[in-house]
Amino acid sequence: MSNQRKYRKKWTLILLLAVLMSVSLMQGISEQMQPGPVGQQVQPPEENERYVPPVKVTFVRETGEDIQRMIDQLPGESLTDNRWTRLYEEELGIQIHYDWISMGDVYNQKLGVSLASGRFPDVVKVNPYQLRQLSNAGLIEDLTEVYQTQASPLTKKILEAEGRGAFDAATIDGKLMAIPESSSSIETAQYLWIRSDWLEKLDLQPPKTMEDILQISKAFTERDPNGNGKQDTYGLAMTSYLWDPVMGVSGFMAGYGAYPNIWVKDKDGNLVYGGIQPEVRKALKMLQTLYREGQLDPEFAYKNGSKEYRLIQDGKIGMLYGEQWTPFMLQTTRDTDPDAEWQAYPLVAESGRNIRVPLRSNTGQYFAVKKGFAYPEVIVKLMNLHLDKNWGEQAEYETYYNDDSQAVWMLSPVTPFPGTKNMDAYRDIRDARKTGDFSGLENEALAIHKRIVAYESEGVKSGWGWKQTYGSSGAFSIADAYDRNGQLLYDEFTGGITETMVDRQIILRDLQLEAYMNIILGSPIEEFDQFVDDWDKLGGEEITAEVNAWFRTNVARDHSSFASSY
Repeated sequence: MSNQRKYRKKWTLILLLAVLMSVSLMQGISEQMQPGPVGQQVQPPEENERYVPPVKVTFVRETGEDIQRMIDQLPGESLTDNRWTRLYEEELGIQIHYDWISMGDVYNQKLGVSLASGRFPDVVKVNPYQLRQLSNAGLIEDLTEVYQTQASPLTKKILEAEGRGAFDAATIDGKLMAIPESSSSIETAQYLWIRSDWLEKLDLQPPKTMEDILQISKAFTERDPNGNGKQDTYGLAMTSYLWDPVMGVSGFMAGYGAYPNIWVKDKDGNLVYGGIQPEVRKALKMLQTLYREGQLDPEFAYKNGSKEYRLIQDGKIGMLYGEQWTPFMLQTTRDTDPDAEWQAYPLVAESGRNIRVPLRSNTGQYFAVKKGFAYPEVIVKLMNLHLDKNWGEQAEYETYYNDDSQAVWMLSPVTPFPGTKNMDAYRDIRDARKTGDFSGLENEALAIHKRIVAYESEGVKSGWGWKQTYGSSGAFSIADAYDRNGQLLYDEFTGGITETMVDRQIILRDLQLEAYMNIILGSPIEEFDQFVDDWDKLGGEEITAEVNAWFRTNVARDHSSFASSY
């Protein structure tokens, strides 16, 4: 009992400190950084005209190992000087400059300091909490008119394709304070990826239930699937961040009817947070069993995705949950072991339960413009051109989006995209495959088809990932089945950040992650009950009330199929 009291006191103290820091920090920013009077702004050029002379626009930039590997294979290009920065200057008269560029955790830390001091670039990408704080402090521009007058029809169509939820989240006191970076719920669907060569070697069948998955995990751990005579393999990959899109646990938990990251309806039609529901308790208990029996990497709790992936690359892990892009990561396993073969399988549920595939409301980043910047419309103009070059009538997809399997779209500081583009490409290829007539394919679908053909007919290695994603038995064939079978479970709350979430949501998420991780690593399952109690008392009850108030006053989002036109 004393441990529970310590646990509760710890989080109460953290919450109090967080609230006090947030209040004092934003008061300080508001007092010190309020901009002075702004002179007459330059009239923005018409949609298809350039700024003359060119205007300089500053950003900050997150980079990573994947981007650096790509740049190493692109002679004459870098993050600061590449096909996209040149295009923006040539066609729009917009010069892209970065105040600084950093990786991962360092980027997040520097961004936090930058925002807290009020010394951030002209255009900055922020999360919903940061957006609310900057808006409350009066540090960013109202973009309502900019979006209405400057966004092209194509941009509006794409950014609003999943409804107004993302824009509602960016609207504060009736003003649009940032432009959502478009994303897609269907892209968050999870699949089970298995070493199919190990299944064959151990004479195992693909899983149809969670019980099957547990048996496969045990066999992969105990029956030497890599054939080296050592017991050095594990059934399932996991990382220190349980919600990673690849090697996370949300797909596993869905098998037990647990949806820890979304809001769902209860039996009375009210919204409840999935992370505190009793189904989570059983899923955590099963993960605890896997860990105790040595079916998980004993050091997973200290490893990020890239570190845990080294075990996969070394042929020591046979299963993982991940999104549709997982095979592009898994592809390097075939460099060290040409016999390694991975296959996507649909999520499965425990016996007696129907599977539901949770989809997060996936717009979590927004572009805000610093108060006083003379050209707030540039963010919309950049998005217009990015979308036009990749999906407009005169698109140059293989130059500006994916160049010979290089994801060159990442070189741009803004990266909006149609939410159903990948599903649309799969379906175009699927339909052409049925008739044998591929002459009607264009842009993305055509580029993907050519890569699959190059792999199948010429053995071009880079085509393997494309086949595993877009092929007849790839990830999107499973997504198509999820949709047809009515198995997609959308997040019921798309209203953005509530007042209580501003100060407490991050604290509650850390509380959740710590409680879950402690249980997986061996703490009594009763710690989940304590977590639920603490979650309610430290702000969860207020947040639940706010979420349901939003739900009652807004028309529920139409959750009809994202592909109803097919």
